[in-house]
Amino acid sequence: MALPTLTPEQRAEALEKAQQARRERSELLAAVKSSTITLADVLKREDQITKKTKVTQILKAIPGYGPAKAAALMEQAGIDINRRVGGLGEQQRRKLLEAITGS
Repeated sequence: MALPTLTPEQRAEALEKAQQARRERSELLAAVKSSTITLADVLKREDQITKKTKVTQILKAIPGYGPAKAAALMEQAGIDINRRVGGLGEQQRRKLLEAITGS
């Protein structure tokens, strides 16, 4: 299936929308990295940027968690490596929080 041909205005609008989404996702990850917001806060959020962010990106932004720890945590919780925050079930969210908080 061929992609639709976009007018220059449509292309510019799409590029701006993509840049805004990347900017907002970057701000979210920076807030997690600086401990301004917690994993629990992120999992409660209902905005589209948060829902479309991969869980591994969020975990790797948590101080002390790198690719190996994030992957191990995802496997322990039974979550696919490509899962996005919006696609997590309640049980998966609970398992992640328990593993991070240790309770």
